[in-house]
Amino acid sequence: MNITFRQLRVFTEVAQHGSMARAAEALHLTPPAVSMQIKEVEAQVGLPLFDRQGRAVALSTAGEYFLVHARKLLATLKEADDAMARLKRVERGLLTIGMVSTAKYFVPHLMARFHADHPGVDVRLRVVGNREQLVALMQAGEADLSIMGRPPRELATRAESFAAHPLVFIAPPGHPLTQRSGLQVAQLAPYDFIAREHGSGTRNAMETFFAEHRYTPRIAMEMSSNETIKQAVIAGLGLSFLSMHTIGLELRSGLLQVLDIAGAPVMRTWNVVHLGGKVLSPAAEAFRYYVIEEGSGFLQAHDAPLLRPVT
Repeated sequence: MNITFRQLRVFTEVAQHGSMARAAEALHLTPPAVSMQIKEVEAQVGLPLFDRQGRAVALSTAGEYFLVHARKLLATLKEADDAMARLKRVERGLLTIGMVSTAKYFVPHLMARFHADHPGVDVRLRVVGNREQLVALMQAGEADLSIMGRPPRELATRAESFAAHPLVFIAPPGHPLTQRSGLQVAQLAPYDFIAREHGSGTRNAMETFFAEHRYTPRIAMEMSSNETIKQAVIAGLGLSFLSMHTIGLELRSGLLQVLDIAGAPVMRTWNVVHLGGKVLSPAAEAFRYYVIEEGSGFLQAHDAPLLRPVT
């Protein structure tokens, strides 16, 4: 097949967006140009790669298989480019940072500070819903570095912790438990819990905590969004267990309160992770070093006023 890397990029963008028009916008091309590139790829492959329904497109069975190989080829090309940039010692080019949704509350702030010192680096943030999705992103070679809690055991990676990650129990203002201190886990029994979905690091930390205390919570709802969980707690639908980094605004405005539960906050760590065999570009290496050096101080300043004990 005589397919160019440019055509592979066009194909993967259309597959990601499910739309020729949105892919064209992301690539700064016209929709007809994108459509033409896709037709040329399909002609080379000899199979339809997309099922078309009006303006929407969805991968065909052949397209799903081809996407796996296209991503591998693009990831290999990116590694070659990074290796050449490393030899040149030039901090430029594209840097893709993958992160779980909980990290989006602080990583953009670190990224802004980093970008001020490295204006030649074009940064792309890839936010995924939970840890499992981030592992898949890393496995596909679509992230130079990832910010996450537990490093994946299913992949050979290099993980370096850079900051503490407190997780806390929250309730709406005026809840009976907010007026008490030194609560035992068993005192949560009468109340419903709103939990993150299975596969998220937050859910894993909560289940580990409860297992250590031999307690089974009454989970009334599961949600995949921190924002939706916060709104549900504010509305009085139940208690929850979330990262301290996700609730700063609500705590400062009095919309949520942290419960004083024995053994909490549950302390985990944030890690900066990359595939073990991956050669980091100078830009990725610079950001990795920056996060390790500056991440802890930034998050300590963020958390300090929020971790005061309940009075």
